Order: sequence, then C-alpha cells, then structure tokens
Amino acid sequence: VQLQASGGGLVQAGDHLRLTCATVGIRFSLYTMGWFRQAPGKEREFVATISYRDRRTYHADPVKGRFTVSRDNAKNTVYLQMNSLKPEDTAVYYCAAAARARPTGLNEYEYWGQGTQVTVSS
Repeated sequence: VQLQASGGGLVQAGDHLRLTCATVGIRFSLYTMGWFRQAPGKEREFVATISYRDRRTYHADPVKGRFTVSRDNAKNTVYLQMNSLKPEDTAVYYCAAAARARPTGLNEYEYWGQGTQVTVSS
C-alpha cells in the first residue's frame, strides 16, 4: 500500500496550492480519505475528510471556507485545494485512508502517506 502526497511548496500569504494524494494497493472507492497536518512542535491535526460512502466532506474550522477536499475514484486520488493561504497553514500535510465511513480520530486511519511540506510566508 502506498499513499503519495505531492503539491506542497513555498508560497506567499493569499496564494493557493492544490495537494494531491495518489494511492496504490487499496480499493480506493471503499476508503474514506483524510488530510491532516503537523506544524513544528505541534501535534498532528485534522484538516479535512471525504467519505467513500456518500462523498460527504468535513473540514476543520481553521480551514473551512478556504480549503476543499475532493476525490476522483477513477484515478484513486484525493485532492486538497487550499486557497487564501495563511502563515499559520504552514505544516507538513499528510493524506490518510480509513476503511470506514465516519472515522472519528487519527487512529482510525489505517494507511498514511509520507507528507508534503507547505510553507506560507507573510
């Protein structure tokens, strides 16, 4: 199983990025996909998730209205569109896969990608 996150980079405040997570080795259409991030010295936190069952999405309050999670089952890929980026969005972003419709915590995600760095300068 591989989850390959990409698309991170160094941008200025107000810019946008789109993260991509390509998966191999899982039945993608049966996995809820999530995005998480971890800033230096902080714990990993939830960013967004999209259910496999009904494609319902959930976004953490700090990113609501700016970030959008989506998926393409034909490409076994999940995306995170990040607009109006802020310096506090700086973190390593991880994608993860959970074999359940409504995972409630990090420990319910079975597979994790290696992370992609997002740095937002002010």
